[in-house]
Amino acid sequence: MNLKCTLYNKTFAFSSVKEVLAKANEPKSGDVLAGVAAVSAEERMAAKLVLSELTVKELRENPSVPYEEDEVTRIIQDDLDMEQYEKFKGMTIGELRDWILSYDATSEMILAASKGFTSEVIAGVAKLMGNLDLMYAASKLEVHAHCNTTIGGRGVFASRLQPNHPTDDLRGVTSSLFEGLSYACGDAVLGLNPAIDTVNSTTDVLKLLYDVRTKYEIPTQICVLSHISTQMKAAQAGAPIDLCFQSIAGSEKALRSFGTSAEMLGDALQMMTELAKSQGPDYMYFETGQASELSSSSHFDTDQQTMESRCYGLARHYHPFLVNTVVGFMGPEYLYDGKQVIRAALEDVFCGKMHGLPMGCDCCYTNHMQADQNDMDNLITIMAAAGCTYVMGLPQGDDVMLMYQSTGFHDSQTVREMLGLHPIREFEQWAEKMGILSNGRLTSRAGDLTIFR
Repeated sequence: MNLKCTLYNKTFAFSSVKEVLAKANEPKSGDVLAGVAAVSAEERMAAKLVLSELTVKELRENPSVPYEEDEVTRIIQDDLDMEQYEKFKGMTIGELRDWILSYDATSEMILAASKGFTSEVIAGVAKLMGNLDLMYAASKLEVHAHCNTTIGGRGVFASRLQPNHPTDDLRGVTSSLFEGLSYACGDAVLGLNPAIDTVNSTTDVLKLLYDVRTKYEIPTQICVLSHISTQMKAAQAGAPIDLCFQSIAGSEKALRSFGTSAEMLGDALQMMTELAKSQGPDYMYFETGQASELSSSSHFDTDQQTMESRCYGLARHYHPFLVNTVVGFMGPEYLYDGKQVIRAALEDVFCGKMHGLPMGCDCCYTNHMQADQNDMDNLITIMAAAGCTYVMGLPQGDDVMLMYQSTGFHDSQTVREMLGLHPIREFEQWAEKMGILSNGRLTSRAGDLTIFR
């Protein structure tokens, strides 16, 4: 295995596959913070050249965290489709990149092959792609999942209605909920981040969401994004639940910092098959974000994009209905500005879809980041063109509970109209029946809450 490269009459030598992956990564402030980033554009290019000549087999045999030490690594390795792996193990990462981007490689072919790739392999391919490459490759991949409705598919651009409130006041939640629905937002899920992580509060909000969904016969899913253990207790006590949520990470140590484990995720999935109010068979909802492992000192000297890809390797084990990267939530210590946020979002959606996941993106930033709402306007449009499955919808794009900026209720529909996209079909038919949509466009009744009287 050759980990050296001569470039501009200078020889660059790398100590491990992990170092090659890290230094081949596009610039991220988090990688600089972690001390794993390339120190120059020349070193980054040298690492990319070395990476392009490594094989699928070599990356598989050099996971970021040893198999014996990490349950995430074990899940990724043990879940591999060995028949597909054997077909591709001798291919270099550069050759794999070219094949994915080729006209001959269809969605079905790529998704079948990807079952034989570890997360490090998929991350490595992303590092050899430019932004337009990532957009094109991700847009080729058609991934479906079903809970009460089917998400994904060609021409579908869904949204999560996120009616957060600083105190979980049910009147405030209801106001945001109806406003979002009136803009044809919420076909992916009606999902609230609770300010109060208790069984009682989680149950109250779940009952509200369930009552609204049932009363107005809305074809969608509901979820309260409290800790997985809280949701399990609420469901076992009889709370209505469609999807079970948890933030996940790319190493066992990072999972522990979230207060969860692979075993707990499995227990929750089993519980959902027995107690969920939804049809299934896909009952789980996961959120990720580059650098969560670094923030908990659980990254094992691995770059943040590779660790993020490992999140998706873990996620696909549980066949989730929704996965999304909360891409700019971690702040400028990890993604410094709008340019880095856009790059990370493209990497995440490509890597997620390569893992066979219905991948969404929270196009977001924190107020101390070098980014603004124009960057999010750019990003939501880029995401739609890249085949991102769904985005977020908040009142005016401002989360008054989590204190960060995202995309507004009207943004997803604006992008749909511009690019000829649609909500999930059953939800679109409901919105047409309610007089909110007509011929794929919002009517004059959009934003009129009297619709729900």
